[in-house]
Amino acid sequence: MNDVTRHVLVLPDRDAAEEVSTELTDLFGLAEEPQLVRDALAGEDDAEDAQWLVVVEDPSARFDPKALDALAAEHDGWLEAP
Repeated sequence: MNDVTRHVLVLPDRDAAEEVSTELTDLFGLAEEPQLVRDALAGEDDAEDAQWLVVVEDPSARFDPKALDALAAEHDGWLEAP
């Protein structure tokens, strides 16, 4: 059984998500950038009404959730609870 910890940071727009992805890669020395996922809000068709998710795989469970949440908060986002 593969228990890989996955962190999901929720950001208000693509620019913020890209900035956080780059910062995470630099801060934690990730081999590859985290995955970015557009998450349209329920019932909304407008591209402006979407959140962006930054998905970080953490196989060694070495990333501090409080630090991830603080980074997301700097960009008006948050760390999704597991």
